[in-house]
Amino acid sequence: MIRKIACLVVVVLLMGAAPLIADEYDKKKAAITSADKWLRMVDEGKFIESWKESSQYFRQAIKPDQWQQTLQAVRAPLGNLISRKVKRATYTTSLPGAPDGEYVVVEFITSFANKKSGIETVTPQKDKDGLWRVSGYYIK
Repeated sequence: MIRKIACLVVVVLLMGAAPLIADEYDKKKAAITSADKWLRMVDEGKFIESWKESSQYFRQAIKPDQWQQTLQAVRAPLGNLISRKVKRATYTTSLPGAPDGEYVVVEFITSFANKKSGIETVTPQKDKDGLWRVSGYYIK
């Protein structure tokens, strides 16, 4: 009898958590799609366009010409993209040094012509208009 009650409690808890899990999955999927689109612009050298498509927070933090100079210095030596795949995506509402909001930290395993293995971390955030836009980018 106790086992049946315990199983029932677990089922009820899982049923209650299912919408939350599905909602987080949808947010991660939308954020990854946004990150992929944004990274394609960067891969193609469309640095100013990538700045324009970034989040409001990002655009307030760095000027377009600074962004272009930074990417030219960092990305050009790596060469052309060979491959990129998602390693992990983590949904959060708080990041150090950033205002509270909705973020997905996406880590990509990436290979470039001149760097065989790297990790790109792209952080889309849900902007005020409800769209996911990149608010941070880092290559390691």
